[in-house]
Amino acid sequence: MVTIRQLRYFEALSRTRHFGMAADQCAVTQPALSMQIKEFERELGIELVERRGNSVVLTLAGQEIAGRAEAILTQVRELSELARQHHGVLSGPVRLGIIPSVAPYLLPAILSEANRLYPDLELQIRETQTDPLLDELLRGELDAVLVALPVQNPQLEAAPLFEDRFLVAVQAQAADQWASKDLLEWIGQERLLLLEEGHCLRDQALHYCQVANTQARKALAAASLTTIMQMVAAGHGITLLPELCAATEVDRNRVALIPFPENPPMRTLGLAWRKTSGRKQDFSALADLIRDLRQKEQGRGNLGHAERAPGT
Repeated sequence: MVTIRQLRYFEALSRTRHFGMAADQCAVTQPALSMQIKEFERELGIELVERRGNSVVLTLAGQEIAGRAEAILTQVRELSELARQHHGVLSGPVRLGIIPSVAPYLLPAILSEANRLYPDLELQIRETQTDPLLDELLRGELDAVLVALPVQNPQLEAAPLFEDRFLVAVQAQAADQWASKDLLEWIGQERLLLLEEGHCLRDQALHYCQVANTQARKALAAASLTTIMQMVAAGHGITLLPELCAATEVDRNRVALIPFPENPPMRTLGLAWRKTSGRKQDFSALADLIRDLRQKEQGRGNLGHAERAPGT
């Protein structure tokens, strides 16, 4: 009889295409995993993989079985999630993915508030870029992700949390030069400092500023907003900074934040999960928690103090 263990081992092998890596992910020895794969093949009566040392190539049958195995494992996880709902809202482990342009600025408060309101909750955090997070969510390796919306996948649904407007970050001593300028036109003439490829924040900045690809390639591509803000402070360019990040990243003596005079560009942050998940009540409660935190932060005025209008 085919077992859940065999399905889990084969799914890991089909994803990694490597016996050693699959064994590590399943927390077993390589011989144990290999034995279970062979038993799985014997049970089905077909060859699923072509073995090439540690690496493998899936046969045509193996490719089809891999897709079925992933779907079955997702259903098994969701069955467990549904049962967990009966233990109360936001109890037990929740695997939450979060993008780097949000995690450092919101995650500490989320963890503190979650510990206070839901002491039985065990938040397991994964921080990386949007595309890997969505892939892991679809594979069932994450329960929910906090990303910029929209999320365009029919297997997912999302709840908006709050809008995060963009400000133009410039060197403080150069702020007065922006007083009588058309902001978007001025931005197009400056060196735009951006995060490296793969960050949704980079794509959003390029979209809002309508910067040509040639200009974007000349700009610094940094791995973190902290690096970008240090470059802005030293006068090496400008950037679009989400308001959420301002209180942490801005040295008010070295950087000024210029607001857009009207219709400011902004991103909508939201929580996304699989439509088939049995934990929608948990995700709704988590979304409410995050919205309340954001409203409290805005009410305390923690973000606006670094902002400076042109000519002031």
